[in-house]
Amino acid sequence: LDCEHQRMIGKSSAFQSCIESLTRAAETDAPVLACGESGVGKDLAAEYIHRRSSRSGRSFIMVDCAAISESVFESELFGHERGAFTGCIGRRYGLFEQADGGTLFFNEIGDLPQSLQGRLLNAMETGQFRRVGGRELLRADARIICATSHNLRKLVAANKFRADLYYRIAGIICEIPALHQRLSDIPDLAR
Repeated sequence: LDCEHQRMIGKSSAFQSCIESLTRAAETDAPVLACGESGVGKDLAAEYIHRRSSRSGRSFIMVDCAAISESVFESELFGHERGAFTGCIGRRYGLFEQADGGTLFFNEIGDLPQSLQGRLLNAMETGQFRRVGGRELLRADARIICATSHNLRKLVAANKFRADLYYRIAGIICEIPALHQRLSDIPDLAR
């Protein structure tokens, strides 16, 4: 299978099985958790699901949980109103609002600080949120896809990741195979 426009290439049985899993996930609106080692293309898998879903003509917004700072997380995700904090001169629409009708992809969700997990869980469960400094309750219908290179079940057991958030995001779990599991694909990938 050569998904050239999505840079996903492979013929191995591990890759084919992965593509079948991603295709089945795309046919639903359930939350998806893409798991795999760093560098296996979890972001490409998320795009694959989005492009084959009923939301394909809408926004695909990525949130890099490993790179976003705790201090701006809520403003980035939910937006803010004018005057919400010092130096804030205007309203900003957050990523949830921008993804309305489309897909919101949380890359490396396992790196999200615990202090932020509850607010994210609430927005995922209800589809409702308030902008920072706002009073109006807003709604957004975004499909949630998450990716992680961590074993979230172990993080849950160690009380480092909320169990309720894990069960919310792991509606469908798709394992993305590492290159050492699909050695026969190396020549095609090299070309």
